Amino acid sequence: MLYLIGLGLGDVKDITVKGLEVVKKCTRVYLEAYTSILTVGKQALEEYYGRELILADREMVEQEADEILRGADITDVAFLVVGDPFGATTHSDLVLRAVNAGIQYRVIHNASVMNAVGCCGLQLYNFGETVSIVFWTDTWRPESFYDKIKRNREMGMHTLCLLDTSYFFQRGRKIYEPPRYMSVNQAAEQLLEIVKNRRDEDTVCVGLARIGAEDQAIIAGTLQHLACCDLGGPLHSLIITGHLHPLEVDMLRLFATQPDSLQSLTTTDSSTYTS
Repeated sequence: MLYLIGLGLGDVKDITVKGLEVVKKCTRVYLEAYTSILTVGKQALEEYYGRELILADREMVEQEADEILRGADITDVAFLVVGDPFGATTHSDLVLRAVNAGIQYRVIHNASVMNAVGCCGLQLYNFGETVSIVFWTDTWRPESFYDKIKRNREMGMHTLCLLDTSYFFQRGRKIYEPPRYMSVNQAAEQLLEIVKNRRDEDTVCVGLARIGAEDQAIIAGTLQHLACCDLGGPLHSLIITGHLHPLEVDMLRLFATQPDSLQSLTTTDSSTYTS
């Protein structure tokens, strides 16, 4: 059996009881190590699980999946994923390869950023399409994600923006440089560059950092406010609000950075706010 096991968002104890039981009995346990990070390292996970973990980088998962699946038809193999296996990043390819090889699989779910963002008070069923914001370079400044944000806002929907996690490696050599993690203020600055002539600078947004950890941070304010904020270490997410219910507004006030952070909100009717 191939088990895909979600590890949740915070520390070693966020794995489910069911997931931990499976990890302890598997012949091999892989830790997917490129789509996200936990607030603890591989060694802390090994100590808590009582098992050695094999790091599975992007190259292994995408090009050497047969090694992960080796023997999974006669023994149990676990593939650990930060968050949920089918949350922000899916691993459908690995499942399809397993099925084509006649290997059974089972998914053990856990919390993901896709549902945990509800901690800021915005109602999950009011979210539209999720987007990714990547680091710009001197020669590459994609803006296509903004069109999706705009469509969501036209429908009154919130937009969850997943912020870039970039890994670099030396060409021809498997030596990885320290990754970069986009912060809320970096994402806000790039968005301000895009909207500077569109009068969207006062849109109410929410910045979130390290969701699920003890030092979780949430901040609500305009795009301009968030461009100046510092939420500390990774991982960060950004939400662009659409139409807001009064209850959502009351919740956002708990995280407002300044007295005028939500001043740009206006009412369209007795139960709807917008910015």
